[in-house]
Amino acid sequence: MGERTRYRSFVADSDRWDGFECRADDIIISTPPKCGTTWTQMLCALLIFDTDDLPRPLTELSPWLDMQLRPKEAVFEHLAAQQHRRFIKTHTPLDGLPDDDRVTFVCVGRDPRDVSLSWQNHMANIDVDVFVAARASAVGLDDLAELGPPPEPPADDPTDQFWRWAEPADGAGTHETLPGVLHHMGTFWDRRDADNVVLLHFSDLSADLPAEMRRLADALEIEVTDARLEELAKAAAFDRMKERASHLAPVATQRIWRDDAAFFHRGTSGQWRDVLEDSDRQRYAARVASLVPADLAAWAHSGRSSDGSWGGVAS
Repeated sequence: MGERTRYRSFVADSDRWDGFECRADDIIISTPPKCGTTWTQMLCALLIFDTDDLPRPLTELSPWLDMQLRPKEAVFEHLAAQQHRRFIKTHTPLDGLPDDDRVTFVCVGRDPRDVSLSWQNHMANIDVDVFVAARASAVGLDDLAELGPPPEPPADDPTDQFWRWAEPADGAGTHETLPGVLHHMGTFWDRRDADNVVLLHFSDLSADLPAEMRRLADALEIEVTDARLEELAKAAAFDRMKERASHLAPVATQRIWRDDAAFFHRGTSGQWRDVLEDSDRQRYAARVASLVPADLAAWAHSGRSSDGSWGGVAS
């Protein structure tokens, strides 16, 4: 992949991968925010441990390596001590991760319009004071001036907020906006034929979770019967995961969520239809076409069921 690209924000810094020693069977789960990261971590946990009775909170079994709420050295020590097959979370695109053919990289896509609405709920649920205090304790706050201006307060109108996300001002948190989400998916799309790259999609997972778990298990070379997959899939249903939010929500042990259960907000697709009018959909389709090729756009919005003709207006 050549020289790694650095991705840096108040929340994470991909340079934290420097010096990390991968193992031959490591799994790195790399998704844009709000695309099904925790869901995929749960699927990996179910396949690796073959039980829904996980030995530790999910955030401890599958830490977010480049998140800046714990010192890097502490995260490295935590991962080095793990005896089970490691599955590590990140929101860093593929070109910012270690280039190691022994590692399996898993990306999950989701209709970016749903990502936008989920992101708004996500931000409203963060206890900012707790988050900032944890970040200050872990890595300090001296670098804030280098990270650009803080995000604007959310717009009162959800459609206005959507367009702030879809057409961000220069330098305005691009990793969490439409250009960043599509760029992230694109780094995986470009290598989708690699033996160690797995592409999942929120729509496909929602449509047939056992079948997608089979695809994932086969890619990870984990032997499991179809009957067992049916049983394990029940534990990854949205309602079941929400019931266990305190054990499954990311960094729940650091108390950054106002409500752990609210992290699992709705878990549905198509919420954007209540926000975007036909004119917005046409504008959005043109925006997507200006950012990525048609085949990637089709997959990003529809998953493997896409026929490659996504147009954005009638979807």
